[in-house]
Amino acid sequence: MNDISSAEPATEAPPRPAPAMPWHRRFVQAVLYGRNVDRDRKARARLGLAVVGFALVYAIIAGKLVIFAIAPDSHVARRGSSDAVATARPNILDRNGEVLATDVRRPSLFAEPRRIYDADVDIELLTSIFPDLDTKDLRVRLASKRGFTWLKRDVTPQQQADIKRVGIPAIGFLTENKRVYPNGAEVSHELGYVNVENQGVSGLEKWLDDQGLAELHKAGFASDRQQEPVVLSLDLRVQHVLRDELVAAKEKFKANWAAGIIMAVRTGEVIAMASEPDFDPNFGHEAAERDLVLAHKLGPGTMGETFNRLTNGRFEMGSTFKAFTIAMALDSGRYNLNSMVDVRAPLHYGRQIIHDYHAMHRPISLSEVFIFSSNIGAGMLARSLGVAAHQAFLRKLGQLDRLQTELPESREPMLPARWAEVNTVTIAFGHGLAVEPLQAVMGVGALMNGGLLIPPTFLKRSEEQARALAKRVIKPETSIMMRYLMRLNAETGGHGTASKADVPGYYVGAKTGTAEKVFGGHYIKKRLMTDVMAVLPADDPRYLVFIMLDEPQGLKEDGYFATAGMNAVPTAAKVITRAAPLLGIEPRFDLPPPDKLILAASRPTQ
Repeated sequence: MNDISSAEPATEAPPRPAPAMPWHRRFVQAVLYGRNVDRDRKARARLGLAVVGFALVYAIIAGKLVIFAIAPDSHVARRGSSDAVATARPNILDRNGEVLATDVRRPSLFAEPRRIYDADVDIELLTSIFPDLDTKDLRVRLASKRGFTWLKRDVTPQQQADIKRVGIPAIGFLTENKRVYPNGAEVSHELGYVNVENQGVSGLEKWLDDQGLAELHKAGFASDRQQEPVVLSLDLRVQHVLRDELVAAKEKFKANWAAGIIMAVRTGEVIAMASEPDFDPNFGHEAAERDLVLAHKLGPGTMGETFNRLTNGRFEMGSTFKAFTIAMALDSGRYNLNSMVDVRAPLHYGRQIIHDYHAMHRPISLSEVFIFSSNIGAGMLARSLGVAAHQAFLRKLGQLDRLQTELPESREPMLPARWAEVNTVTIAFGHGLAVEPLQAVMGVGALMNGGLLIPPTFLKRSEEQARALAKRVIKPETSIMMRYLMRLNAETGGHGTASKADVPGYYVGAKTGTAEKVFGGHYIKKRLMTDVMAVLPADDPRYLVFIMLDEPQGLKEDGYFATAGMNAVPTAAKVITRAAPLLGIEPRFDLPPPDKLILAASRPTQ
């Protein structure tokens, strides 16, 4: 056994070399602490590093400033104003492509209250540039500590330059869409207006939102995108003529208001529509505020500037309703143009006595009932056909239901609470039933166009599209006889009430209406509503012109008579004289009388 008294010592592992220092750290260490270099070189190296660092910082700042300068719609601003920026709206054009409404890009002033350092100084600077800003409201906005708040919408270029010059921190501009109406008040009641967020408040602007534009904006799908323009049925040239003549008539006859429509009877297109007084839709909210003040002063229901009397008003139309009564009688087959009606005695219903404005004191033909505008004759014709038949005929012509068009402003007709025989008699000559004027125009249009009821529209529509929507309401031969009566009533030298509408060359036909207004449940003889329906040309109708005046005053040269033939009819004649050439109607002269030109195209029962 070996005796081991000692052992060899264990061999130790050699130490691991330290990891090499990265080059950039060696460079920094050399710069800061030196590596056998002189002090001058170390100082220059340290200065170079400082210069590089400051250059990087200033480059970042400059880059941010450039971004803010070329992209003012920063994410900060967009977060607080996405709704305003999103409300881009399509252009609205007339039928000839003239711009009626469009968007322009305008700056609006906003603040970021969280970043406001000295609100008092900022308020003083802001009010010096915008004196109309309310100091108290401004202080509340700037003290809110919100991330975003509007201060002033639609800022002028000069105001924008002034703000940039004074350089208020946390105050900036955001470019928004602003609605502009180049023609001012010319087409106000059709277009309506928008609010400060570019959202439709009334008229076709509100209709656009109701058609889904508002939902697209909320979803962010319509923001600043090109949208297809909306083409209207309106003709701006004809609209100007109509409005111009209505303004003149309102002044000449000292009427409370004036209104008018020109409609294409073959398509139902509204070519022109004006209700005076009107308003400038560029300042629609201001007009609405004036109307509120007026309503507070005169009571609810007051018709102000923004009130469209032609679609939102309801009126007893007077003798123009006799056209419906005569058409009903002819279409029934029980009467013809020569059927006799005994109008010698007034009609009595309790205390109510119905008489004629010009009593004839003899039996008259159905044609004369129309020409002489006999209340007694119209009442007797409607009574003979019965209440149910009368109601059914008026409903068929769209006079008993609310009229639906693109304009949101419309109302239900005002019907009798209990429709008895006396109601049928009075409604037969235009009293006791109140409808929208456009509603009555639609009905008379059906009497003229061959018997087709076509819903009115403010959008451009072809005859093929109109026929697809049309509903036959009277026989074609009844329509021909109604054209004959309209022309007979307007012939110069005749006995009709609309002879002043006989514009040479255009073969006009017309029916007048003069209705006494109701106050306190009683008809007031000296407070009249006058209107006229004029068709041209009567032998082949294309357009229907409607004029309405509220409480026109009689003129000395007219013997102070204030009936429709003295005011509404000559106004319609002036409109036709100026508008017919624009509508492409060529004048024709030396035409035969209506029995030779119009009735020759039909086979009426004589």
